[in-house]
Amino acid sequence: MRGRNVFLLLLIAGMGLFTWRNWAVFSERKTLSLFFTEFTAPFGLLMLGIMGALVVVYFLYTVGLEAAALLEVKRYARELLQARKLADDAEASRFSELRRWLEGELAALKAQNPAGLEARLQEVIARIDRAEQELREDIEKAGNTLAAYIGELEDQLTGQDRHPPPR
Repeated sequence: MRGRNVFLLLLIAGMGLFTWRNWAVFSERKTLSLFFTEFTAPFGLLMLGIMGALVVVYFLYTVGLEAAALLEVKRYARELLQARKLADDAEASRFSELRRWLEGELAALKAQNPAGLEARLQEVIARIDRAEQELREDIEKAGNTLAAYIGELEDQLTGQDRHPPPR
């Protein structure tokens, strides 16, 4: 439960306790004026009823606002899902188009010089393997650096950091 809701519940409970302790004063009948007429009624109960009606109106207004916000979020989520699906479809079509182009290029290369193609293909595979190895090393270095930073922050948050911060 949010702090605001707890506060409102405590406030309503306090008002209820106040009303219970002062019931005799609340139910005391008084003459009330409405400018062009007068009537006799318990003033405390009348004010309590007005306050209760205002609480109900506020509650209904709050529920309406939250329902409108939830509907808006749902609409945004639906639009985001449609945009993501459209982007995925576009990406898939680009990949299939790239694949067809590569297959066509490879077929043209095979038709021109099959012997040179194997050597070129081995060279490209070796370059890809080197790039993959370098990427793995870079990822490992980044992971180690990130782990060191997280450990340093954790030491600072838990108070176990024995090194003063640099000036």
